[in-house]
Amino acid sequence: AGLVLSVLLIVLLAMLYEAVKMGKAVLLHRTLLALPHSLSRESLLEPQEEDRDSSSAQGRWFGYHVGQTLFHVVQVVLGYLVMLAVMSYNAWIFLGAIVGSTLGYFV
Repeated sequence: AGLVLSVLLIVLLAMLYEAVKMGKAVLLHRTLLALPHSLSRESLLEPQEEDRDSSSAQGRWFGYHVGQTLFHVVQVVLGYLVMLAVMSYNAWIFLGAIVGSTLGYFV
């Protein structure tokens, strides 16, 4: 029973890893759309008073960037957990990671 639960947990972790990877890609797309038209350092750091649309775009860009950072941390942690499980050299755990990654990518 313990091995079956372990394999199911690895399948779910691998599926979650793939979901986070996809969510990170979607968030990257939204971040790129929210970038200000001018990419100068001054426009990113100090919004101009007369251009309120630029300042709201910078706020959205920063929020998306923070979201990407959090997604990245979750993705790295999940990846290392799955890798650590696979390094137990158990064939069933290895197959669970492969199946979970495949199902996660498919979904």
